[in-house]
Amino acid sequence: MQRKHFLFSVLALSFITTFSQEAPKNPFYFKWDNGFKLESQDKQFALKFGGRIMIDHAYFFQNDELDTNYGPLLSKSGTEFRRARIFMSGTVYSNVEFKLQFDFAGGEVAFKDMFIGITDIPKIGNIRIGHVKEPFRLDALTSSKYITFMERAFNQDFSQDRNNGILIFNDFFGKRLSAQAGAFRMATNNGNDILADDGYALTGRITGLALQNTEKKQLLHLGVGYSYRKPENKIYNVASRPEAHLELKYINTENIQNVDNINLANFEAAFVSGPLSFQGEYLTATVNNNIEATFKKYNFESYYGQLSYYITGESKNYKGSYEGFDRVKPKKNFGGKDKGTGAWEVALRYSSSDLNNNDVLGGQQSDITLGLNWYLNPVTRIMINHVWANIKDKGNASILQGRIQIDF
Repeated sequence: MQRKHFLFSVLALSFITTFSQEAPKNPFYFKWDNGFKLESQDKQFALKFGGRIMIDHAYFFQNDELDTNYGPLLSKSGTEFRRARIFMSGTVYSNVEFKLQFDFAGGEVAFKDMFIGITDIPKIGNIRIGHVKEPFRLDALTSSKYITFMERAFNQDFSQDRNNGILIFNDFFGKRLSAQAGAFRMATNNGNDILADDGYALTGRITGLALQNTEKKQLLHLGVGYSYRKPENKIYNVASRPEAHLELKYINTENIQNVDNINLANFEAAFVSGPLSFQGEYLTATVNNNIEATFKKYNFESYYGQLSYYITGESKNYKGSYEGFDRVKPKKNFGGKDKGTGAWEVALRYSSSDLNNNDVLGGQQSDITLGLNWYLNPVTRIMINHVWANIKDKGNASILQGRIQIDF
C-alpha cells in the first residue's frame, strides 16, 4: 500500500512540475499590422498575406461635338470591381524573398507581382526574377492602394507597368540615392505567357532625395527613367481614356507598323511639406521605323502635375525609390474607439497627352481632375473624382466617379 502511495506521489509531482514550468516559447508570433503577419522571433522568417477590394461607380457625360465625332454613349453609367486581389509574400532565411499576387477583377485570373528575390547581395544589392514592376514612372511604382487619384495619369499608357524579367536595385548614401535596372521579355500583362517572344525591353531609373527632413515631414524626390523597347511584332500603340477606367478611349495612335524600337524617357519630381504635396512627371516617346520612309521617327509626349492637401493634418508617407509612396494613417480613425473623423485629403491634377506627330494623328487630350479622399482608417478609403476632359477639336467629356476600397 505504501508502495502504491509512493508511486502515486511521484506521478503527481511529475505532473505538477511539468505544467508549472514555463511553456517553451513559440519561435513564431502572429500579429495584425494593417495586414496579417507571421514572423519568427529571430526575424529570419516572415509571412504576410492579405488582399484588396476596390469597387467603382461612374457617370459619364459628353457634349454634342463628341457625340458627332465618336457616336453617342452606349451607357451613361457603369460599375466594376476595379481590383480584387489576394497575395502572400515572405522572407526565408533572412535574404530570400518572394511574392504571389493574383487579381480576379473582371472575372479572370491574372498574375500581378509574382517573383523570387535575393536581398543584401554584396556590391549588387537586390535581385528579383519573375513578373515585377519595371523601374519606370513614380506613379506607376506607387501601389494602387496609395495613389492620390482613382486612376493614374496618361503616361501610364505608353508601356505596361509589369513585365517578366530580372530586376536589380540598390540604395546608396542612406537611401538618398537609388538605382534600378532590368531586362524584360515583353510578356503579356498577366505574366503567364508561355511563348513570351514579343521582343525585349531594357529599363533603368535613378532617383535622389534632394531634401529629407523627417521631423518637419519634408521631402524632395527627383528622378529620371529610360526604357529601350524592341517589339518582335514591329507594332506600337498608345491609347488613353480620360483617367476613368470605365470611360471610352478618345485618343489612340492605332497600330504603328514597321517599328524597329521605342525609346521612352521619363522625368519625375515629388515634394512633400507636412500636409501639402506636389507631384509631376514628363514623358517623351520616340518611335523609330525600320524601313526607309518619308517619316522615320514619331515623337509623342505626356505630362501631369498634381497638388494635394490633408485638411486633417496628415502627411504623405514616402516608402522608397522603387516603392514610391506608402500608406497614410489617420491621426484618429473614423468612429470606433477613436471616435474621430478619419483623414481628409483634397487633390487637383492637370494632365495632357499629345499623340499627334507626322502622319500619326492619335489626338490630343487634356484632363482636369478634382479629388476628395476620405481615409476612415489606415486600410479603408472612399474616393470621389470629377474629371473634365478636353479632346482637342473633338469635344468635351465629364466623368463623376467614386470608389470604396479596403486592403489588408
